[in-house]
Amino acid sequence: MQPRDFSLYGAVDLGARQAAAQRRQQAAQSAQSGGSAASNGGAVIEVAEETFNADVVERSRTVPVILDLWADWCGPCKQLSPVLEKLAAEAAGSWILAKVDVDANPQLAAALQVQSIPMVVAVIGGQLVDGFLGALPEAQVRQWLDQVLAVAEKIGLAPAGAGDEGGEGDGADEDARGYGDAGQLPPAYAEARAAMERGDMDAAARAFEDLLEASPADPMAKAGLAQVNLIRRVSSYDQARARKDAAEHPGDVAAQVQVADIDLASGRVEDAFDRLLGVIRRTSGEDREQARAHLVVLFDVLPPRDPRVTKARSTLSALLF
Repeated sequence: MQPRDFSLYGAVDLGARQAAAQRRQQAAQSAQSGGSAASNGGAVIEVAEETFNADVVERSRTVPVILDLWADWCGPCKQLSPVLEKLAAEAAGSWILAKVDVDANPQLAAALQVQSIPMVVAVIGGQLVDGFLGALPEAQVRQWLDQVLAVAEKIGLAPAGAGDEGGEGDGADEDARGYGDAGQLPPAYAEARAAMERGDMDAAARAFEDLLEASPADPMAKAGLAQVNLIRRVSSYDQARARKDAAEHPGDVAAQVQVADIDLASGRVEDAFDRLLGVIRRTSGEDREQARAHLVVLFDVLPPRDPRVTKARSTLSALLF
């Protein structure tokens, strides 16, 4: 969204601007002295113009971010913010609340086209999703959040985001390293890896499914099972026929899906994603949904923070919303 010139409720009071600047400086000093701008275990963060891209846009590619635009002088904001903070704490990482003081961040407020506060919007996959104005009752806020999470699910953002959003050494980082040396893996992973290497996909699938039953958010097991299922599908294809059908019949979604699988299994990741994004771009209805759902399945084959997944998910979000 492009910034535009406007006045927030007319001329902004200079005293309010100075007070906002002081709050911003105090937050920065707290962070430098070892404190944190986040609260509720990281579920609530304070965002400024300088940190918006990293804290909101980039973060939204792995977990939905809810923006709470507020000001110290705004009475309804003081009613709504505690509700949002409570729900963020309850969500346990499935979404992040990012608070923006509009007095301290006038350029950001302009870019977001803020004309009334409190204003709440969602950012999913780098894209803005419509929100609401005013201090809604908690029940209505919950209902809206359910809709936001449903949107996130459509582009393949896992509802349980707590495990994917952590710091160094979390599951997402472990997944990004891949399987590596089988001898360094925990026994359950080593068993699955060994089964894959000897071509026993049924045994590998059972091992990964057992891991996911014990820990549904385990990123290594999720990626491993997705890889096994991809190998199973590709092994059943007549690859030459699939490529011929896809080339001769661009509207044949099943053929496009098969070639996307073949490309991904062959390491042509961008080709696979771009093929399905192209189908989504030019189709509608059931065909579009089939391509979308399969693209989300292919995302699971790679680590959630793989830049190719991030790019494709952002494109998918733009196409859908």
